[in-house]
Amino acid sequence: MAIFSTPASPFDPPSALYTFLTSPLKSTTHALHHLLTSLRHPPPPPHPPIRIVCISDTHTLLPASIPPGDLLIHAGDLTTAGTPAELQAQIDWLRSLPHRHKVVVAGNHDAWLDPRSRATLSAEDQAATVDWTGIHYLQHAATTLAFRSRSPDKTSSATRTLTVYGAPHIPACGPDSFAFQYPRGSDAWTDVLPAGMDVLVTHTPPKHHCDLFPAALGCEWLARETWRVRPRLHVCGHVHAGRGGEGLWWDEGQQAYERAMGREGGGGAGKLLDGWAWVECAKVVYYGVVGLVWNRVWGGDGRPGVLVNASLMYNNSGELRNPPQVVDL
Repeated sequence: MAIFSTPASPFDPPSALYTFLTSPLKSTTHALHHLLTSLRHPPPPPHPPIRIVCISDTHTLLPASIPPGDLLIHAGDLTTAGTPAELQAQIDWLRSLPHRHKVVVAGNHDAWLDPRSRATLSAEDQAATVDWTGIHYLQHAATTLAFRSRSPDKTSSATRTLTVYGAPHIPACGPDSFAFQYPRGSDAWTDVLPAGMDVLVTHTPPKHHCDLFPAALGCEWLARETWRVRPRLHVCGHVHAGRGGEGLWWDEGQQAYERAMGREGGGGAGKLLDGWAWVECAKVVYYGVVGLVWNRVWGGDGRPGVLVNASLMYNNSGELRNPPQVVDL
């Protein structure tokens, strides 16, 4: 039966029962961490907030609707074959939307944008060009965007800015036609991200966060790097089954969770004998409860980062069944 079998692809989500039977302690730790962090409330954003609409992994398709907002972010995989014609069609669609600013990073399917994978396209496609007019395309680059807002009584106005940094590279997961790949396990991130950014846009998720559990297809080095820069918002995609959002509180509970998820060793019931895994699970619960009490009872005002996996593609169905996600900053 499917609920007991190994997924056909590393990108396919396993059943909850299969995951629990193969990784019982990690499954428990994963569930407890996400439950405890989901119960914590971050402070409200400034008023009026900057509304950010997040999408990713459209793969040449057009969603039925896109919510209004001030900034639209596409976190990669605009295309399927990566040709300039596919890219231009998606760019033209994004340009037609009413959002004041639009930011795009590439994904591994966007072959034309990486000179290495572009070489796998036809000679005609390699020689073509793409028009990014009206779009902020970020490839290991940052941009600072201005947003002008009026007070509720419309008697005054103010300008807020957000600095957005975008990077497309991912741990290798496919053929040479896939763009921006680096060998899985290699450190492609340490000291790459600039300090002081507000919004980070990457195609890959950080490992163990908005990632496919328990396969963990995200990048561990990106996860470490985000601890250094701690963006207010991190938008990613790539792992369709990791779609969703979570708060990153940058505390002892999150450290314990990442250590627990990163522990190696055998699966199944034998993993229950790993004493250190039990210690990390206990730390996840302890620090999670402490953080929850501090936040909800004592009114602690810690400000987490927000991580969003904005994939619109539902698993590997070929259909855009996930809605866009909206974040107010």
